[in-house]
Amino acid sequence: MASGNLRDEDEIDDENEVDNASDLQMYRIHSIESTLVIRQLPSQGISFKLWLPATALVALLDSYRRDPTNSPLTRTLSSFTCTSSDSPRLNIVELGSGTGIAGIAAAATLGANVTLTDLPNVTENLKFNADANAQVVARFGGEVHVAPLRWGEAGDVEGLCRDVDLVLASDVVYHEHLYDPLLKTLRLMLLGKEGKRVFLMAHLKRWKKESIFFKKSRKVFDVDVVHCDDPQEGSRIGVVVYHFSPVI
Repeated sequence: MASGNLRDEDEIDDENEVDNASDLQMYRIHSIESTLVIRQLPSQGISFKLWLPATALVALLDSYRRDPTNSPLTRTLSSFTCTSSDSPRLNIVELGSGTGIAGIAAAATLGANVTLTDLPNVTENLKFNADANAQVVARFGGEVHVAPLRWGEAGDVEGLCRDVDLVLASDVVYHEHLYDPLLKTLRLMLLGKEGKRVFLMAHLKRWKKESIFFKKSRKVFDVDVVHCDDPQEGSRIGVVVYHFSPVI
């Protein structure tokens, strides 16, 4: 699961968790006819599991690769699309990467240079997953790096912000006390930089309090919905993908 900081196990509904029976999950990316291998370590906490917002984002990246003109992600990604082999690669930083599946899929489907980030105790598994998929990613022109990042810490952000085009995340809005640190990190990454940087976030609403995060976000960012998944069986709402850009 993508997470900037670990969550309490009892605050997450089991219905939103992808099958964790096996430590190794195979995830097929049809647009590149390749399979990603993702190691989960469920006993180590929720940052080491696959969750629906991450896999929903992977599915959208897959569909964008197949048909970039008719995808919910077209608005966000079309301005970054490389027009030739000489074009610079898209540079992406993923926040709260968890298992890293979304960032790794972005590297493969977009031929992008992606840095996966999470708390220091999560980076070892992130490196394992990055290495396990390095050949697939490289085959399509991408590259994956791993770095620790604590939300709200300017020093952690400083080394990651050079030449960043896109910030990516899934399932990172949960504890209320983390809203401000996450927003501080987003401000540091997106505001006052050369060029236009955007934040793309897949989110599954669980609690009413999450509206506080979006209310605060809209004070500094334009926040738009770019896609809504159909709800899973037994759920009332599906994964929603948001596009954040600095208010002009």
